[in-house]
Amino acid sequence: MIPYGRQWIEEDDIEAVVNTLKSDYLTTGPKVAEFEKKVAEYVGAKYAVAVSNGTAALHIACIAAGLSKGDEFITTPITFAASANCGVYVGAKPVFADIDPKTYNISPTEIEKKITDKTKAIIPVHYTGQPCDMDVIHRIAKEHNLIVIEDGAHALGAEYKGRKVGSMSDMTCFSFHPVKHITTGEGGMVTTNDEELYHKLLLARNHGITRNPEEFENTSELKDDLTNANHPGSWYYEQINLGFNYRITDIQCALGITQMNKLDRFLQRRRAIAKRYDEAFAGVKGIITPYVDAAGESAWHLYVIQVPAEYRKEIFEELRKRGIGVNVHYIPVYQHPFYQKNGYRDVCCTESEKLYSNLISIPMYPALTEEEQEIVIKTVLEVVHECFDKYAV
Repeated sequence: MIPYGRQWIEEDDIEAVVNTLKSDYLTTGPKVAEFEKKVAEYVGAKYAVAVSNGTAALHIACIAAGLSKGDEFITTPITFAASANCGVYVGAKPVFADIDPKTYNISPTEIEKKITDKTKAIIPVHYTGQPCDMDVIHRIAKEHNLIVIEDGAHALGAEYKGRKVGSMSDMTCFSFHPVKHITTGEGGMVTTNDEELYHKLLLARNHGITRNPEEFENTSELKDDLTNANHPGSWYYEQINLGFNYRITDIQCALGITQMNKLDRFLQRRRAIAKRYDEAFAGVKGIITPYVDAAGESAWHLYVIQVPAEYRKEIFEELRKRGIGVNVHYIPVYQHPFYQKNGYRDVCCTESEKLYSNLISIPMYPALTEEEQEIVIKTVLEVVHECFDKYAV
């Protein structure tokens, strides 16, 4: 079976992890800060906070943004559930805006239609790695005084008008799951240029606890005057908020550091794979390839094709039978039972539902060999042609 995505681990990755296992720090040590610095510098952000997974990154971003009960935030239905769940965790209500049928990303026009006096944030998702129309989204956010939290889980290394995803908005969240551009096993990151948000993110990651005297409340008048007899001592810390244990380990970050050294190579390979698919499927009856917006450069987390909805299931199952590990990304979030049971039965995003009915994700990962890709292409063409011949379409 050729999977739709997988990690690429090499000997230097293994060596880095082993060296960390032999070191004094397995967690909350120097590798965490080193990894954060590496990612921040790569995307062009001032600050980065590494966490246990991409969902945790989205969750603490919502906390730092101040989202709470009674607030609304706008996101896309064509995404993994975490893009909406993250706000639900803090009591806020997700409002789903439909997609642009060309890019498959959230439509800025639809965002504007969904804004109310309860709206506090926009969470755009760079679906498949293609950047959203961030200039327009930022304009909308500025006009309505909204926070922008980019879900960049698909988009590490992607660029929008020459700017890397991760450098543009109030916060951007990344995932380092094994199918993503780099992996730490599980892991996530929030980048920001806002120092205040950065400190809020740090608190949310670690139980709401601070060791920074400038943030102390019980001993705020003493600050860092450790010579004062009334100061409890250098060991002192305070929990000033309710936070979470979303820390990431040095073991994971050691892997992340070596993976970051290869990111550009991985991206180059992903883009070459996408180009080959584009060429192979161009003009083929029954296959629609992804549109690429000239304003951005995709990181190609996924390569999705559209096939006729009435044949999608048959094509999907036949590809699986023949060893091609296809998948579908995604079921519209509001169609999941949790959301259906919690007030979303009447929600309908027409373009999102149409896209979902046609989608198939085919293998896309840098370790995919040219020979394996040729097998994928040949099999997809065979199955689609056979299906069309069967029904004499």
